[in-house]
Amino acid sequence: MAKELTVAIVGATGAVGTKMKEQLLKRNFPIKHIKFLASARSAGTEIEFGGNIYQIEEATPEAFEGVDVALFSAGGSVSAKLAPEAAKRGAVVIDNTSHFRMHPDVPLVVPEVNREDLAKHNGIIANPNCSTIQMVAALQPIREQFGLTKVIVSTYQAVSGSGVSAIEELRTQSAEWDAGKNIEAKILPAKSDKKHYPIARNVIPQIDVFTDNGFTYEEMKMINETKKIMHMPDLAVAATCVRVPVVSGHSESVYIEVEKEIGVQEMFDVLRNAPGIVLQDDISAQDYPMPLFVEGEDPVYVGRIRQDLSNKKGFHLWIVSDNLLKGAALNSIQIAESMLEDNLL
Repeated sequence: MAKELTVAIVGATGAVGTKMKEQLLKRNFPIKHIKFLASARSAGTEIEFGGNIYQIEEATPEAFEGVDVALFSAGGSVSAKLAPEAAKRGAVVIDNTSHFRMHPDVPLVVPEVNREDLAKHNGIIANPNCSTIQMVAALQPIREQFGLTKVIVSTYQAVSGSGVSAIEELRTQSAEWDAGKNIEAKILPAKSDKKHYPIARNVIPQIDVFTDNGFTYEEMKMINETKKIMHMPDLAVAATCVRVPVVSGHSESVYIEVEKEIGVQEMFDVLRNAPGIVLQDDISAQDYPMPLFVEGEDPVYVGRIRQDLSNKKGFHLWIVSDNLLKGAALNSIQIAESMLEDNLL
């Protein structure tokens, strides 16, 4: 009989937390007991899971007593305060925020890429950025076979990456536009910015706030996290992150350069057999990945693979995945599953 664990979810009512609940049930994760934790304001409210009703408890350090796995998705400040407390009490924290990702003592893990890093944890494991996860999952099998020297990515990111409020704003703005009303913007491109733009009928070339070097924090996350996950500190990576009026499903146009001169067919063969990857590339049938059709699907989809016209070591790829699943909740659960399989829990 599989080992059963006590699981806690911090932030279970958010977009990612809701998907975490669904994934635990869908994948039959071995749960002995589950706790739902939130702020004092939400404590006492009821939440449904697996046909049963649970009361949300206040997320305090003591609430993690007896917890084996704590899934965090309630914001960086909550993780900063409570994740070390949970780890101190024996829980393995899988944190979906950006707070611990670049900490040198915290593994940043996509199981298909660097599962071995899980053994190095000190109680906290970071789940990477959604746009990073799908890209490195697709690039790892290529890197293993042909090497990798350069990555340039432009993203087309869904509003669900900014949470439930951004989804509602897209829907509200779309309805206002159709009704001929003035559109009000409160959420995007970044909650801390003074200026906001409508996302309905629009494309915003900014996700998160700008850094001093002209890149946004989202872009720097992709750059730095890719290097850390792949253990390639000198890899040339550049990113431009763009928000588009799609509810769920991030898309990425990725240009890479490999070490060996190969053909497109060799690239097809590697991706066709890669774990967690679906090769969807038949231009004769106009068959390629699109966010509308990958929503709710677990894998990372790759298509539109072309060899660069001026560099035989250069290739262009189109990568699409559900950002709330593989980009967040699913990857978190896969981390826990991998730890169970490797006797780390």
